[in-house]
Amino acid sequence: MDVGHLALGIGALLVAGIGASLLAGRLRLPGLVLVLAVGMVIGDDGLHWIRFGGHHGDPQTAQNAAVIALALILFEGGLSSGWAEIRPVIGASIALATLGTLLTAAITGLAALWLFGELSTVEALLLGSTVAATDAAAIFAVLRGSTLRRRLARTLEGESGVNDPVAVLLVIGCIEAIKEPDFGALDALWLVVRELSVGAAVGLAVGALGVLLLQRLTLPTAGLYPVASLALAGIAFGGADSLHGSGFLAAFLAGLVMGSVSTPARRTIVVFHEGVAWVAQLGLFLLLGLLVFPSRLGDVILTGGAIAIVTAVVARPVAALVVAWGFSVPERLMLGWAGLRGATPIVFAIFPITEDSGHGQLIFEVAFFVVLVSTILQGLTIEPVARRLGVTADESAIPEPLVEPVLLNRLGAETMQFPVRPSDAVAGHPVRELGLPREALLNVIVRGDRAIPPRGSTVIQPGDQLHVLVRQEVAVEFRELLRRWRTGPVGPPEHARPRPRSRPSVTSIRPWQDGDGDPTRPRELLGYEVVEQLRTRRDEPGALVALEDGRFAVSGPLLAIGPSGELQAFARRRLARASGPAERAWWQEVVGALAR
Repeated sequence: MDVGHLALGIGALLVAGIGASLLAGRLRLPGLVLVLAVGMVIGDDGLHWIRFGGHHGDPQTAQNAAVIALALILFEGGLSSGWAEIRPVIGASIALATLGTLLTAAITGLAALWLFGELSTVEALLLGSTVAATDAAAIFAVLRGSTLRRRLARTLEGESGVNDPVAVLLVIGCIEAIKEPDFGALDALWLVVRELSVGAAVGLAVGALGVLLLQRLTLPTAGLYPVASLALAGIAFGGADSLHGSGFLAAFLAGLVMGSVSTPARRTIVVFHEGVAWVAQLGLFLLLGLLVFPSRLGDVILTGGAIAIVTAVVARPVAALVVAWGFSVPERLMLGWAGLRGATPIVFAIFPITEDSGHGQLIFEVAFFVVLVSTILQGLTIEPVARRLGVTADESAIPEPLVEPVLLNRLGAETMQFPVRPSDAVAGHPVRELGLPREALLNVIVRGDRAIPPRGSTVIQPGDQLHVLVRQEVAVEFRELLRRWRTGPVGPPEHARPRPRSRPSVTSIRPWQDGDGDPTRPRELLGYEVVEQLRTRRDEPGALVALEDGRFAVSGPLLAIGPSGELQAFARRRLARASGPAERAWWQEVVGALAR
């Protein structure tokens, strides 16, 4: 396949994934289920467009791709969570991730040992281990739109990041026990200690290094910050794996450390990795569809479905009831039901195939049913079950940002960030002296790890990050103001208005015409240049401006031009006849501005 066809195929699959997500909303199905179906249709047992699961396929390549995708998902999970959010529930999260995962694997393994007579005890435990871990991306996607109590949501987030390393160690340990009869309990204990300790050390070190670099270095463009974070994710996973540690734990912890500290372009980095995690999840479900042979599923549909039900309805809820201390019984039941299986079992189920550990294809096919049932049954019922158990809240489980930058731009505004350097003229001045125009608002001052609500007396310090909301009408003038903040003098630019040549009455009171230009931002009125925009109307297009001849003008539905006193009298008459609060507020603003 040449590079053109490869690029076309990847683009088409991504478009198909987006389309499946949109279609799923109409069909009230999880979008990833349709992506899985796409993989089954185009795979070896379907249209043969991609030969990846049969004797022409390469399971090792599939495993490598799946492992990298899962590492990216875990990094994004840590980045989006942040230590401050999961710290209050870290004990419960770790208990569920360790003891809960072991108990889930054991109960599922016992059920598999009873249902599949051909499996040995270790092979049954291997099957249970592949489906024991919850999935960070699936849980985060479901919780984003739910009203589950924040404490429960954060517990599930923290658990989903930590239990993947535990589950993969169970999988690797079972495979080693199958291949090496001498592999004993001490070997398993050493494997766990080595993998978790090395993974934790590397992840924390890379995360701390990433925070240090991002805070100290100023990159040439904002687009490089996501590239830097992606590089750090690769270093965390690859470094830990090369040292025989848990790359999954390292990736999650590196993301957690970076997500817990304020760094430049943090929101840009988080949004970028949300997209990367979505593509990774999409790729894993497509990969599952490619590796599954629908013609073979009929032989295990009953037993595989039974294992899926046991995992979702029995094993996981029992584990949550036993280990989730500090929660009420309804909350524990909710923690059990909300433990979604998504991409993670797909990755772990490939390991027995690549290691040729016996019954690997059977384990993979059972994992298919577990993922399918969890995605559909649990994914669609989390919110109704939460309401039935009485564990919902009035707020969103994972709050969205108040306003996205794209939406702000569409609404006629934009956000600007101004980092204060030691040499800037603005350093040492209070906020009241910044000279902000009326159409700009200083939202917050980020100082170190603190967000400071600005007041007029708040003094700007070197190292501060000023976040300003600016209406697009004054964006050009505001950039000039930013230059003055750097070089001085601080404050609004002085406009020397010419003295009026005469004192004529209001010479024009007429409806606004198309030839007059933009009423929100007029440049010239009746042949006179606008030298300053004093106010901008908000309820409809309009403005109060100063003209080059010293007179003033009100633009909008009506055009009125004249000296200050006479235009003020006109505004008072309009105020007396105002039809609503918005219009009344505008004319009051005009009167007040002209009275100064």
